[in-house]
Amino acid sequence: MNAPLPANTQAAGGKLAGGKLAGGKLGFVLVSVFIDVLGIGLIIPVMPLLVGQFVPGRDEQALWFGILAAVFGLLQFLFMPMLGAISDRVGRRPVLLYSMAGMCLNFLVTAWAPSLAWLFVGRAIGGVSAASMSVASAYASDVSTPENRAKSFGKIGAAFGIGFICGPVLGGLLGEMSLTLPFWVAAALAGLNLLYGWRFVPESLPERVHGPFDWQRVNPLRALQRLFGRKDIRGLVIVFTLSIFAQMMTQGTWVLYTTFRFGWTPRDNGIALFCVGLATVLVQAWLLAILLRRLGEARLAVLGLASGAITYVLYGLASQGWMMYLFICCNLLAFAAGPALQAIVSRATDAGEQGELMGSLQSINSIGVIVMPLIGSAILGTVSHLPPSDPRIGSTFFVSAAMQALAVVAALRYFRQRRGTNA
Repeated sequence: MNAPLPANTQAAGGKLAGGKLAGGKLGFVLVSVFIDVLGIGLIIPVMPLLVGQFVPGRDEQALWFGILAAVFGLLQFLFMPMLGAISDRVGRRPVLLYSMAGMCLNFLVTAWAPSLAWLFVGRAIGGVSAASMSVASAYASDVSTPENRAKSFGKIGAAFGIGFICGPVLGGLLGEMSLTLPFWVAAALAGLNLLYGWRFVPESLPERVHGPFDWQRVNPLRALQRLFGRKDIRGLVIVFTLSIFAQMMTQGTWVLYTTFRFGWTPRDNGIALFCVGLATVLVQAWLLAILLRRLGEARLAVLGLASGAITYVLYGLASQGWMMYLFICCNLLAFAAGPALQAIVSRATDAGEQGELMGSLQSINSIGVIVMPLIGSAILGTVSHLPPSDPRIGSTFFVSAAMQALAVVAALRYFRQRRGTNA
């Protein structure tokens, strides 16, 4: 059963979400998300290759890139619930500005880094300030009615996707000139985002619904314990975890995999990630409302998860680089699963706790960033010397497919139980 919002929160939510003010506020934060993701997208095609400049071979490159990602994920895991809870207490805007400033410094340090150790310093700075997506999601909850939250999350995803359309392609082209150039450009964009946020992004959380700050709430393990302890959404949290872990396995090894197997350059990976961003925007900006109306949130989530599981298998079996582009474009339903799941979970949570909820969900994402790149890089390092025609070189995708398949089973079980409870 969904937890009802307090009366004053419902009134505030209706006022914010019902008129032009809410739409304008959401528009402001969408621009911020776009600029933020644009900067992140710039570095994705080149970061694993930059690590390769400081190590002697493929095994070490895969290993140290996995460790670098894990350090970022660990710090994000530790600080994300704190930043989410702080946003519930003091408002979303200050935390967004802090996150934007941290991203700028992260990119500057990484661009300048003269050694592998300084790459770790840059990623550490990024990890302790990575809160933009969780706070942006809480922001979207603040300015949306419960019925429209799936669409608002879809708009956040669309802004993310537009940034992903432009960022990786630009990063790939810049990376062909210099592996550090994308980081300098990303730093400049993050600085502009900070100025934009300071000047234009208003506060979304009314003072009367600010939640109390409690140090126990910001303990990431306690936050996860509370999240998994909620019987009403525990099944969906398990689904979300399995799906995120599968995504993190793929994202953490994609660039090195395509480089090792197909000989892709930063430009090639930039084009592939352009396809991912384009598909994300197509689904979440235009098709999501139609899919939700025809399928409903639960059915859409299950079908999207199933599509993802099949596509992971196809990625692992691909024998030619062009096949990867084709499989991305055929996996449209998978890009609608996340907003549908988020909307179901969000409706079961009070407005004053949305920041903590989104921070806890992002903590699951952070655990995935900690664990899955380490596992994925270990697997990829083991098979990286196999000939491209050997199907074992796609082992990381097969592991992702298995986790995604388990997510489908868990989702079906959860929704079946919910129907039985509501009957």
